[in-house]
Order: sequence, then structure tokens, then C-alpha cells
Amino acid sequence: MTALSPPAESAAPAPVAPAPAEAPLTQQERTEALTLLASVFLVAACGLIYELLLSTISSYLLGSSVTQFSLCIGAFIGAMGLGSYVSQYVRRNLLRLFLSIEIALSVIGGVSAWALMGAYTFLGEGGYYTALFGTLALLGGLTGLELPLLTRLLSRYGALRTTIAHALSFDYVGALLGSVAFPLLLLPHLGSTRTAFLVGLLNLGVAAFCIWVFRLRLRATLRPLALCGILGALLLTGTVFADRVSGLFERRLYEDEILYTRQTPYQRIVITRFRDDLRLFLDGNLQFSSADEYRYHEALVHPAMLLSASAERVLVLGGGDGLAVREILKHSGVRDVTLVDIDPAMTRLAQTYPALVRQNRDSLSDRRVHILHEDAYKFLERGTERFGVIVADLPDPNNEGLAKLYSREFYRLLHRRLGRGGVLVTQATSPLFARDAFWCVAATAESAGFTTAPYHTYIPTFGDWGFVLARPKGEQAASLADLQVPAALPLRFLSSASVAALTAFDADSSRVSSAVSTLDFPRILRYYERGARKWE
Repeated sequence: MTALSPPAESAAPAPVAPAPAEAPLTQQERTEALTLLASVFLVAACGLIYELLLSTISSYLLGSSVTQFSLCIGAFIGAMGLGSYVSQYVRRNLLRLFLSIEIALSVIGGVSAWALMGAYTFLGEGGYYTALFGTLALLGGLTGLELPLLTRLLSRYGALRTTIAHALSFDYVGALLGSVAFPLLLLPHLGSTRTAFLVGLLNLGVAAFCIWVFRLRLRATLRPLALCGILGALLLTGTVFADRVSGLFERRLYEDEILYTRQTPYQRIVITRFRDDLRLFLDGNLQFSSADEYRYHEALVHPAMLLSASAERVLVLGGGDGLAVREILKHSGVRDVTLVDIDPAMTRLAQTYPALVRQNRDSLSDRRVHILHEDAYKFLERGTERFGVIVADLPDPNNEGLAKLYSREFYRLLHRRLGRGGVLVTQATSPLFARDAFWCVAATAESAGFTTAPYHTYIPTFGDWGFVLARPKGEQAASLADLQVPAALPLRFLSSASVAALTAFDADSSRVSSAVSTLDFPRILRYYERGARKWE
């Protein structure tokens, strides 16, 4: 028998050699690395601003802000993904390609606002969408191509682990800067076209600075720097003349002479005039024509004022033009009017712009009028003060933000703020052109505890226009059919004789079954959009 030999002792593991220390960066290399990180930061900010800018322009021109923002941001991010995918096929000349992309972005992004406004003005909605998605594809694709290129360039100056961490962190923080700067600084103070040119200049500045920093690695820098100088001069010229060119597009859109334009944090305000007809537009939507606005505002205000048990304290939601307040102040018993409008620029304009002051008879400067600049929904939520009359002179529910002001939750807040014997009235779109939306307002108010009295009248500028008068269920008071309009009231349209016609609906505008609109399901928006498409 063979003797078993003892097992051999396992060999001791060989010592692991320490990783070779990275060679310290030279001063020039540190400068290059910091320049690339700064480029990541600024490129991300520019990319997000372009997303928000194109989304905002689309919302302004086409309405339905959630839809437009979703489409634009989705298309932009999809194009970014495609650009990132394509980057794997780039094997050399990374720096030159990055610089070329920045220069291309400066041109495409800089003229993007002009291009889209021009497409909408001259080519219509179909041409606009073609231009929009083409611009989104170019801007998104080039932006998506940049980050992988910058990350690969940065990897030359450190370990991949730290390179990716630094690149992504600077990218996200840059996007944060863009998301804050656009709504708070750029759009309200520069408008859309100047913002586009400014961001284009920022892209161009990144390219020019990188050319200078990497001049030792680039074989030729004179021509690229000269190109940056020429394009910079053109973009600066565009910035200077941005309003003039935008004005040309707007004149084509509005047809009449434009007297005033301003982009605020909340909306774009445009005032036009044709002969003696003064018109106010908010985000492209007509708010009034001086030729016939009295018919709208008399019908909106006076039935509620005359039917209320106590019209001394009045709340107006919206109505920053002062025209509803003008009608309210015709009632001598009014002691206090609280106007809640989110946009201080609108109420300031109504107090200072001469033509508008003449139209509203300087109503907002009356000592009985108190103006609050906040969201109407938030105002109703936070307070407990009650009013004898509430007038909701709000824009049409053509986007999700406005649809909440026609929701069951909103009407419940209004119910809570009405005093005993109080009356609520709201404009409710057209019972003819937006029939489902009009009757949705009535159904929604009823679901919130109101008894409603829908009515309508003809306004030449708008056509058949409707209102819903409401009071808490169970309260007994005079009906709209019994309304007597005092002859002493200085009115141009409404009279006791004309009241009966207000409550009569023809067969094509009579009541239809409509679902209740809520914050969770803003059905009124879909009804309104469906009506708008039907009559386009």
C-alpha cells in the first residue's frame, strides 16, 4: 500500500501591486478640465431653457399647456436619447465636434423663436408643427450628443468613476439653473425671442471660450474664433431687433395696429386698435372689444348685483382690466370691492394705460376697490371673509391651470365665501360654440351645492355668450325671470324688457347632459377643446 503524502500547503497569495498613482495634472490640464465641466453646466442650462422656451411658445400659440409641454419635452428628450446613441460612433476629433455642435446650437436655438412664430403666421398650424418638431429634433439631438462627448473628453483628466460623477452632477445642476432662470428672469424680462437669442449667445460663448482654452491642442483657431465673432454680432443684432420682428409677426396674427405688448410671468398682454375699436388679448385670446364689451359686462354683473340680498361687499375674481368693476361701481350701495387678479402687470396697465383707463372709467383707482395679486383658488382657500356678490370674470378654461377655476372644488370654495342671500355669477363660455362646456359649468356648480340659473346674450365680437348665476340651495329669492332693472342705472344694453330673452335657449343651445368637472378630471377642458375644434 502506498503511503499517503500530506497535502501540500497552499501557496501564499502574491501581494497585489498598488495601482500606479495618477500623474498630477499640469496647470493647463486643470484649466482644460474645469472648462469642460463649466461647459457641461452651461450646456445643460441652455438645453433645458430651449425645452421650456419651445413649450411656452407652443402653449401661447396653440393653447392646452399640458399637452404642448408634454409633446415638446417628450420630443426633445427622445431626440437627446438618439443623439447620445449616435455618439458611440464618434471615435476621433471629439473636441472639434463638440465645438461645431455648440456653434450649430447657437444658430438654431437663437433663431428658434422667430422661426416658430414665422411658421405659425405664414404656414398655419400644420406648418407650425412641422417646424416645431424639426427644431426639437435638431436641438435635442445635438444636445444629447454633447454630454457623451464631454464625458469622454473629461476622462482624459481623471478616472472614469470621478469623470462620470462630475459630468452628471454638473449637468443636473445646470438644468436646475435653467429651470429657475427661465420663468423667473428670462421670460418675464426678455420675452421669448430675446431669450432665444441670449441662450444662443451663451452657446456661442461656450464655443469661443473653449477654442481659446484649447488653442494649443487645436491646429487652427483663427477661423473658428472669427466665425464666432460674426455669429455673435448677428445674434446681438437679433437681440436688439427682436421686438420689431416679433411685432411684424404679431401684426399679421392680430391684423390690427398693435399699441402695446408685454410678456409677464403669467401671460402675454397685447392691446390692438382698429379705428375706435380697442381690443385686449391675453396669450392670444381676445378678452374684450371696446365696440361691444358693455353687453358682456352688463350681462355679467347687473343680474347678480340686483338679485343679491346684500350687494355692499363684492368679490371679483379675474377682471384685471377693470371693466367688471366699472359696472359694479354703478350701484350706489357698494361699499367695498375686492379684486383678485394674479397678474400685477394687468391691473397696473388698467390703472395707467390711458385708453384702458378711459374704457374702465378709472374704476381700479376708486377708494372702494382693493386689489390683491394672487391665485384666485389660493385666495378662496386661505380666507373666511364672506361677500354678498361674487363675480368670476375668468378666462375660458382652455388649459389645465384655468380648468381648475371651473371645478367642483373651486365652486365649493365659492359656496363657503358667499354671505346669506348672496349670489355668484360666472362667465361660462358659449352655449352654442361650446355647448357641452357651458352646461358643464352649470352641472359642476350644482354638484357643489348651488341652484343655478344659466343665461346668455349675443355679443357681436364673441357671438352667443353664456353665464351661470348661482345661489346656495335652499335659499328663497327673486328669480332671474322676475328681474327688474332700475331705469336710473346708466346702462346701454340691459333692461327689464331684455331680461326675458336672456333665459331662453334655442334647440341647438339648450341643456345637454354634461359630466361634472373636478381637479382630478378636468372634463370641462375636453369639452371646451372639442367645441373649439368643431367650429374651427
